[in-house]
Amino acid sequence: MSKRIAIVEDDPAIRDNYASALQKQGYEVVSYATRQDAEAAFSQRLPDLAVVDIGLNDEIDGGFLVCQQLRSLSKTIPIIFFTARDNDYDTICGLRMGADDYLTKDISLPHLLARIAALFRRTELLNQPQNPTDLIHTGWLKMDANRMTVSWNDKSIELTVTEFWMLHAIAKYAGHVKSRQQLMDESKMVVDDTTITSHIKRIRKKFVELDPNFDRIETVYGMGYRWKSA
Repeated sequence: MSKRIAIVEDDPAIRDNYASALQKQGYEVVSYATRQDAEAAFSQRLPDLAVVDIGLNDEIDGGFLVCQQLRSLSKTIPIIFFTARDNDYDTICGLRMGADDYLTKDISLPHLLARIAALFRRTELLNQPQNPTDLIHTGWLKMDANRMTVSWNDKSIELTVTEFWMLHAIAKYAGHVKSRQQLMDESKMVVDDTTITSHIKRIRKKFVELDPNFDRIETVYGMGYRWKSA
């Protein structure tokens, strides 16, 4: 069965262009021009991945609201913001809301297709047979790569696909510093430093909400990040 991708974009030329390109790659595509149309459709059926513009008609932050609705319906569906707004504030806001990626419209079509394919590869790992390396248990942290579940002190933490694999890359080698490049390689993603920093901050925040004393994810300035052993 082909993957179903939703495009939420108010510009008809852009919407039709990318819908056509994705269909040629074998994806099923559904398109929406307004936040209201997208939200009504998502409440009935979720796509396998969503590509969302931030500004939708007269709603300058309409895409953020779409992202929030999607995250309330699914913690793991991949969400990509695809927008002309190229600034750190919007990037950080988008990632904090749970998006897996933030791309600007000046990137090439092959680049967008590659990022979509990478997100699908990560979600497909859920269906692979489990083996011992899928399980991480260090201190209070437990991770199951097959089921994409995380718990801290036996309390569940809900992470997005990107957050999960970034944490997995760090925790798998507890005590070892992982550079930003290594994080990208391990989690099969290509993003800039700001995006990685935003994901790490969001992961930390989720742990701190459960445990105010959480301090296991350490920033090693100039080098990267590591999971501190207990």
